[in-house]
Amino acid sequence: MDVFSDAVATMKVGRAKLTRSRRAGRWGHRFGPYPGAGFHVVLGGACWLIPPHGAPVWLTAGDVVFLPHGAAHGVSSTSDRALNELPLERTETAGPDLITDSVAVPADTTDPADHTVLLCGAYRLNRGSVHPFLRNLPDVIHLPARIGRHGSLRSAVELLGSDVTEQRPGAEAALPALLDLILVYALRAWLDEQCPQESGGWCAALKDPAIAAALDHMHRNPARAWTVAELAAAVGLSRTTFAARFGSYVGQSPMAYLTWWRLSVASRLLRESDAPLAALARQVGYSSEFAFAHAFKKEFGSPPGAFRKVHGGLHEPRSPS
Repeated sequence: MDVFSDAVATMKVGRAKLTRSRRAGRWGHRFGPYPGAGFHVVLGGACWLIPPHGAPVWLTAGDVVFLPHGAAHGVSSTSDRALNELPLERTETAGPDLITDSVAVPADTTDPADHTVLLCGAYRLNRGSVHPFLRNLPDVIHLPARIGRHGSLRSAVELLGSDVTEQRPGAEAALPALLDLILVYALRAWLDEQCPQESGGWCAALKDPAIAAALDHMHRNPARAWTVAELAAAVGLSRTTFAARFGSYVGQSPMAYLTWWRLSVASRLLRESDAPLAALARQVGYSSEFAFAHAFKKEFGSPPGAFRKVHGGLHEPRSPS
């Protein structure tokens, strides 16, 4: 898997939850804050996004909004109300097989063109192992629908809207997959258009060919006994230049990042497999079970065996800053 795919894979826990709502007239709701990542897809009509800070954002059909940190926000028919003036949305989210309309349409509103149709949902996050790229995303990512832009995202939104509206056979399998596609395409679009390399940080790391290639080497082969010199040679930089640029963008040294990634992989393997600890240690680059257990306990606060018994993710790894 490439670094971007790994980052998305470490974020989600289980399937996304979602509800569909149809609104008309004067309406508004406040969401969050909540321990997850939220999203809104405007399937029809238009509305305002009321962020916790800054000016309201006009949303139209086809727009996608992603809130990676579960920040408090509102969605409203008008822009003239502050976030704390909106009623809290208490509708429980449902699984894809239980989507039902939440309708609030005045009796005298009959024109379907006046209705706003929203798909609102959330991903539960394993915050301890969220990749630092995702930790550094802005509170609100707005990707407006534009002709000729974000073609993959637009296609996924259209398919999602069709499946949600028509409730055709196979929706139980299709909807989670479409939501995952929208997440990937939304983050990809943000990285391409709204994440300038000159801003530094992970924007620069993932767009810099040498640093991105080094990260890819570590992610594809965490068991290899990498050194800074070997990584630098693999991407065509001097050791000094590579170490300085990597540290500047990623926020830690190549070896510190590699250690964190190895232990993040190990935590996932402990949850998903019953492989012996010695074999698992070798799989993530440790020559002995003792060395692996020591590093794992230092990062997680509990040894690998105890972590595996819990298996519910109660002790999560600290993400690098």
